[in-house]
Amino acid sequence: MEKRHQNIPATYLVLFKDNKTLLLRRFNTGYEDGNYSMVAGHVDPGETFKHCIAREAEEEAGIRVKEEDLDLAHVMHRKSDFSEIEERVDLFFTAKNWEGEITNKEPHKCDDLSWFDLEAIPENTIAHVKKAIEHIKNNVYYSEHGW
Repeated sequence: MEKRHQNIPATYLVLFKDNKTLLLRRFNTGYEDGNYSMVAGHVDPGETFKHCIAREAEEEAGIRVKEEDLDLAHVMHRKSDFSEIEERVDLFFTAKNWEGEITNKEPHKCDDLSWFDLEAIPENTIAHVKKAIEHIKNNVYYSEHGW
């Protein structure tokens, strides 16, 4: 029997403030270490995309984001870097409001959590994250990456 491809759902938090966006540099994770990404995570079984990113916001950045304050800004369907049968579906949510002060809550996985000017995103930002930022800035709601 032919093996079907697998879609792995993930969600990202896109925060903007004063023409800047919040990025974190991955550290000691085994995936894209030394490169910037966003607060993000894989959606657990039985969990919605919004619930996942609200959970990740608290776990990674120490902030509380209400699900009703999350707006879908971009959907990306991309090929995995690891497997030909594995594909990813990434949802990027913006939040205008959050509670708490942004703090690196996972220093064992992240060695920088900083705001970056939207016109000067670090070169060492993960390719699909950099693309998503550009699409969100340009109001492009869907993209494909890696084909």
